[in-house]
Amino acid sequence: MARKNSSSNDITIQQVAVDTNTSPATIRNWIKTGYLTQNADGLIAKDSVDYLQKHIIGTEKLTARANKSLKDNHQHQQLTDAMLQKITQYQMHQAHDILGNEYQNALSDSYQNQQGIYYTPPAIIADMLQHISAPDSHATFLDPCCGSGNFIMGAIARGIDPANIYGFDIDPIAVAITKRRIYQATNYVSDNIKQQDFLDIDSASLPNFDYIFTNPPWGNKLSKAQKETYGAKFKAGHARDSSALFFFAALQNLKQQGMLGFLLPESFFNVAVFQDARQTALRHKIIALADYGKAFEGLLTKAQAIIVQNSAIDHTHQVSCQLEKISFKRTQDSFQQMPASIFNFHCQPQEIKIIDKIFAMPHLTLKNQAQWGLGIVTGNNKKFLKSAEELNAQTQAQHMPIFKGSDITKQGLKPPSHYLPADTSLYQQVAPLALYQAAEKIIYKFISSNLCFYCDRQQHYILNSANMLVLNEDFPLTGEQLTQILNSEFINWLYQKIFN
Repeated sequence: MARKNSSSNDITIQQVAVDTNTSPATIRNWIKTGYLTQNADGLIAKDSVDYLQKHIIGTEKLTARANKSLKDNHQHQQLTDAMLQKITQYQMHQAHDILGNEYQNALSDSYQNQQGIYYTPPAIIADMLQHISAPDSHATFLDPCCGSGNFIMGAIARGIDPANIYGFDIDPIAVAITKRRIYQATNYVSDNIKQQDFLDIDSASLPNFDYIFTNPPWGNKLSKAQKETYGAKFKAGHARDSSALFFFAALQNLKQQGMLGFLLPESFFNVAVFQDARQTALRHKIIALADYGKAFEGLLTKAQAIIVQNSAIDHTHQVSCQLEKISFKRTQDSFQQMPASIFNFHCQPQEIKIIDKIFAMPHLTLKNQAQWGLGIVTGNNKKFLKSAEELNAQTQAQHMPIFKGSDITKQGLKPPSHYLPADTSLYQQVAPLALYQAAEKIIYKFISSNLCFYCDRQQHYILNSANMLVLNEDFPLTGEQLTQILNSEFINWLYQKIFN
């Protein structure tokens, strides 16, 4: 099963719903009432989510609305009891085909949103398990988040003895369906499929496995204490998302020469908070990386897989890279050399050669060469943002034009469409005024598939859908020169090939 992910940058409505334990409809209501800030690209400012959780959620109005969406006519214990009774009544071959679908369809939208109940498509499982070839009679297999048993049934189809297959899941219905499916296919009654959270199991109590394949929870809402406890237990570094924690936990029970396959959110492969997980993966032999696109209805993130083997690597090792229409191989070293060890496996070998050539040339970066600032976080855009039509001559004098990310173009700034009260003490977060008042600063869109920068010499103010930087005095280029470079097709090509 997969659960939705979140990131340290602006995030989707679906992801905010997970973070706040509410429904997407509730999040849209909070946007309309000004409690959350939505940028021009439809994403929610992470700062406004943090502020909402810290200072606003818990008031009577918000709690009532959230609780209404969370209930959503869903009584999970009653559903569990009913489904477990049905499992004992249905014929064996019906256990998954009917009951699995019936169970998932019976779950309310809000419950699925909180728990992230999304079962892996069979085609993806078959593709991932193709790396299991001719296992010996003693080969062992584990799915630490087995759901209704799709990976387990795939392992049986690949020739693994059901007596050597283990599975864990916190959902009793999923566990019961998995046991039924194993018995229907093999006449074997398994005691190795258990209702238990894999993260809470002592790894020493389990055997080491030849194969570990799963689709772990993505972005499961864990408390800070849980993240710290699990992070320390599994030596996960700064990677504290649930998907990364399962990755580190599974590695502890992988045999030497054993193979691990995980279906993960796209962020695992290119976002900075997963860097420790990627670097750990790079210490193993990466067999394959695969992109399956947007595999889950209702989830905006892509589903991507990594297959690793617990064995030593050499500099010539080639990783199989699979996209929707093409496949090719790249050296594993080529990922190690990317910024933050990004797995940009959409980038083909010839493009990597060009990137390597670029970085081999003498160059200067902006690291420690500029001061950076986030645009203004108002905390309540509906309250503070005003259009020109809403202001008269007297009130307009008390307001300042404010520019959004969508107002920034490579040709210049669009005319301001909104205004803010000039008193910056009213807002939730404001970068140092010295940055805004600098003689020259560079502002740019925060969320964009193409880099878009503008050199500002008029001390404009920006919302948090834009960022800014002020170059150090000894930087060898002017702001205008740097802006032209950053807007160039060359830099945009490099940006897209590395960060996708």
